[in-house]
Amino acid sequence: MSSQPRREAPAEARRPSEQVLVIDDDHGIGDCVEMLLQRAGYTCVITRTGGEGLAQLRSREFDMVITDLRLPDASGLDIVAASKAANPETQVILMTSFSSVESAIEALRLGANDYVIKPFDNDDFLFSVERALGERRTRMENVALKRSLRKAYSQNAIIGESDGVKRLLGMIQRVAATEANVLIQGESGTGKELVAQAIHFGGNRAHRPFVAVNCGAIPAELIESELFGHVKGAYTGAASASEGLIREASGGTLFLDEISEMPLNVQVKLLRVLQERQVRPLGSGQSYITDTRFLAASNRNLKESAESGSFRADLYYRLNVITIHVPPLRERGADIELLARHFMQLFSRKFGSRVSGMDRDFIDFLHRHSWPGNVRELQNVIERAVILADADILSAADLEETLALPAKETHLPLGSGLPLSVEEYIKEVVLLYQDRHGEAELAAMLGIGRKALWMRRRNWGLHRQRERAPAGDELDHLHRVQ
Repeated sequence: MSSQPRREAPAEARRPSEQVLVIDDDHGIGDCVEMLLQRAGYTCVITRTGGEGLAQLRSREFDMVITDLRLPDASGLDIVAASKAANPETQVILMTSFSSVESAIEALRLGANDYVIKPFDNDDFLFSVERALGERRTRMENVALKRSLRKAYSQNAIIGESDGVKRLLGMIQRVAATEANVLIQGESGTGKELVAQAIHFGGNRAHRPFVAVNCGAIPAELIESELFGHVKGAYTGAASASEGLIREASGGTLFLDEISEMPLNVQVKLLRVLQERQVRPLGSGQSYITDTRFLAASNRNLKESAESGSFRADLYYRLNVITIHVPPLRERGADIELLARHFMQLFSRKFGSRVSGMDRDFIDFLHRHSWPGNVRELQNVIERAVILADADILSAADLEETLALPAKETHLPLGSGLPLSVEEYIKEVVLLYQDRHGEAELAAMLGIGRKALWMRRRNWGLHRQRERAPAGDELDHLHRVQ
């Protein structure tokens, strides 16, 4: 054994479940390798010829193949090629002598992961094995993670059986496989980001990055740098270069949430990226090609914003190749109980709660509420009910304090029954509930920040004389439902 200190592989790499095939006609070397691997906890299969090794590769799957370069009936290079052809994820280590280093380099070109020069140090040999297998585990875990993400954010993640949801799912299925820009419209809390994720993970870019940015949550003076990147020293505080979110999402999808909040000067640069498929970082004289699919969302009517001049019309038409409207929860009555039960089960598992059901009064209470905060409001209400419940079955008493809805009220008495704009709707809700809820709770119900609510009430003349605007550090950056 070597007297040199042992080089330890990362702790997470030591999982002795891998299957290793060893091919070496030298009994002394083969037996030594087998002993080292078995002591380390690996399952080891020993063969003495290339033919035997190839037969093993055809009959079962191995995590690693360790082969000598010179075999009685084959070259180790042939084993390397056959191993990689059988399974590209199989790690291959070549054992060779000092005089065969050039062949070892050729083996690396063919796909071998490492080579060991004989005679080898036992600890160095095990380190090479453990490092190569650790790299394999990391790749396999990444593949599994991407598969789980694809499943989690597929159309199956959008829960509902209403006609509106069925139409939504049909539209997602049609546009997912395309490369078209998509504009997702809907009120706050309806699940616009979930729709964007379903489009991305349901299409050809599912294995590539999905990058989401809330344009309303980034200060106007920083959003240009965040999107387009910058070179070192491009502005005060730019201590290092940044490639920006557009280039980060290259090959995948960039989701621009609340794009109506994007400053007009930044809209000009984004339009150029959409037209030329090139992005130039701040302070740089070089442009970079980007293969990024753009999905955008807004809770405002962008067409009206474009007509009023608050949003660039040319950018609106460039983004609006396909428009998807996400229905509000009040138009999805058939989905309310289904969603509520889903959230109940989710939070019961999360918090280890004994809650397992809902009584009829509880469900009726849910149907009588208008859900101005849409699905996120329902999610928050169910989470609170599960946390505070005193019994196994949720009852109307678990909701009365949260929703404060009159027992016989079947809907919000909004205006004259004529269609309302979003702003008119928010004002009606504020008028109805402001005496029952505090500022923070009312803002959460509406899915907007406290400052945004305060500004609206001031503009409507509804603020109280002693009220002050919430300070910046008291605010959440736009408590919006994705």
